[in-house]
Amino acid sequence: MLSNRESARRSRMRKQQRLDDLMNLAAQLKHQNSQIDAQINLATQQYITVESENAILRAQLQELAERLHSVNSVLRMVEEVSGMAMDIPEIPIPLLKPWQLPSTSQPIMANAEIFQF
Repeated sequence: MLSNRESARRSRMRKQQRLDDLMNLAAQLKHQNSQIDAQINLATQQYITVESENAILRAQLQELAERLHSVNSVLRMVEEVSGMAMDIPEIPIPLLKPWQLPSTSQPIMANAEIFQF
């Protein structure tokens, strides 16, 4: 009977130790989860900032391409009227069709290395 009591006591101690270990592990995982969540939020904010800057640059690029097109049109008219040959550069195709970047509806592929600061 004494042996059974001792065995039951050891069993309760093992269960308590296992419960304590699991609670510590849960606390560590919650902490890691909150750190990863903060890193994701930071990366998302950086992405939004860069995407906003890119939108501004795309608009400026379009405006400059339109200006260049207008200036080239004026130069062509001057060339026709004056009869003078002018060196009128063509608008580079990339300016007319800037990069097709992924939109927000497309998934963004990432790996864990981007979160290493």
